[in-house]
Amino acid sequence: MSQGVRTRPEGSGQALSEAYDTALLDLDGVVYAGGEAIAHAVDSLAAARDGGMHLAYVTNNALRTPDAVAAHLTELGIPAAASDVVTSAQAVARLIADQVPAGARVLVIGGEGLRVALRERGLVPVDSAEDDPAAVVQGYGGPELPWGRFAEACYAVHRGVPWYASNTDLTIPGARGIAPGNGAAVEVVRIATGAEPQVAGKPLPPMHRETILRTGAKRPLVVGDRLDTDIEGAFNGGVDSLLVLTGVTDGAQLLAAPPQHRPTYVDADLRGLLAGQPEITREGDGFRCGGWTASAGASRLELAGDGEPLDGLRALCAAAWTAGGEDACELEGEKALARLGL
Repeated sequence: MSQGVRTRPEGSGQALSEAYDTALLDLDGVVYAGGEAIAHAVDSLAAARDGGMHLAYVTNNALRTPDAVAAHLTELGIPAAASDVVTSAQAVARLIADQVPAGARVLVIGGEGLRVALRERGLVPVDSAEDDPAAVVQGYGGPELPWGRFAEACYAVHRGVPWYASNTDLTIPGARGIAPGNGAAVEVVRIATGAEPQVAGKPLPPMHRETILRTGAKRPLVVGDRLDTDIEGAFNGGVDSLLVLTGVTDGAQLLAAPPQHRPTYVDADLRGLLAGQPEITREGDGFRCGGWTASAGASRLELAGDGEPLDGLRALCAAAWTAGGEDACELEGEKALARLGL
């Protein structure tokens, strides 16, 4: 395990695939988007795996089973087994199993991934609040999930049945754009009942625990595209992280990130696993990375130099985070980012 989480991107003299034994990879926005592999993902993961890095695929999406996820990855040219996949359905099933009697019934508001995970823990999925459930579990069920399923959850929760959620991501990326995620569905039940669920998925500890138990990672690196799930999950788990810019996070969001959302490393895509990461050095009131130097004035960021745009972004992050602390979002980095084309 890491000795501590670094809160600004620091260098690595080794390729990340050599410095860490296991990559804990998010899927949507990192490995694939809209069901298709993201550019450079297939080749980069193959090279990391051939070099001895263990690859594990960690997703908050509770709809698909590990077998289905592994089959999809394999079809994309990324060989994977079900044992390489960790889902929030598995994490929430373990959380429930730790709190209810063995063999208990659980009301499922979601898809097959939840049902398979519950059975793995010896629990019995049921479909109605009239089936005397010991718990209610809610996970992403796809766009066709009937409205009546939310009613069943509300009936049971109103009766005092404990309520669990696989995750609370408000959105989920799709081929046509951003769609409502499980967090939006959880809000429906929360509004109707006034209750609060126990949540298992990223960025909360049950998901990290599930991932470490299943992978046996000793020096894990979380790889993700979302600050509020992937990177915060790494922060909460006390491990290092790599943010890739192939998903939902842009440069402005990164500069405004509070401490728990700041990755250890930043790179364009999964090719970042195969390379060392540049050191950021302090020079006077500024921070230098590659050919760029960034400094923070009174409510603005300044960038000077030339070179690789990502080095400029890394320097800007160091300046914004050091100067702004949790108020970094007030620093205006739009001009600097525009200069980098980010």
